[in-house]
Amino acid sequence: MADAVRFLALVFPNVTQLDVTGPAQFFSAPAGVTVDLAWKTREPVVTDVGFAIVPTTDFASAPQADVLMIPGGQGVFDLLEDAETLAFVRQQAAGARYVTSVCTGAFLLGAAGLLVGKRATTHWNSHALLALLGATPDSARVVRDGNVITGGGVTAGLDFALTVLAEVFDEKTARAVQLGYEYDPAPRFDAGHPSRPEADQGQVEHTLAIRGALREPVVRRAAAALAGLDASTAS
Repeated sequence: MADAVRFLALVFPNVTQLDVTGPAQFFSAPAGVTVDLAWKTREPVVTDVGFAIVPTTDFASAPQADVLMIPGGQGVFDLLEDAETLAFVRQQAAGARYVTSVCTGAFLLGAAGLLVGKRATTHWNSHALLALLGATPDSARVVRDGNVITGGGVTAGLDFALTVLAEVFDEKTARAVQLGYEYDPAPRFDAGHPSRPEADQGQVEHTLAIRGALREPVVRRAAAALAGLDASTAS
């Protein structure tokens, strides 16, 4: 890829801010990179922790991304039936070299029809629901299938970002960014995923039940809409 690289991340109300800001910090490090934050307007967007992020561009004037990134958060599920946002994601994906997501951002890619037949990952609390949108859920922390790269929940966005940088530039660049930001994780506890020995399985079961009840209906509606779109295209 040429030296000038444009990363474009979607932002939206109730986005998980670390899904955006973590990868954006890493992406911004190499020379010649531009990071854009796009939403319907340029008005501040309130994140899931209460503070706002100001978009740098709106849908109408957004430049074409080399790397499109969709972050997650509960707000993403409000967009699965949003025609304007889905059209923007499809338009950007068509011209992007890499189509990517962090956490539950994968569901917006799925609702846009971009994960059909693809292996993908997302936050563990909604992982199985990816199959409803035609994806093959993969439990790896970062998954690449062709030009689609997906990351797991929230903090997995940092591992995801290094993977993307190695693809867009090279491994030397990714290692330099890791060193520059002292990304040398050593968590105090071993409870960061349901598979880890200190994870509270009661919390896991409760979270799966709550998130499933909250999210499965809208994912199923998005899947039905996607099936209808595919049928109309085929006819």
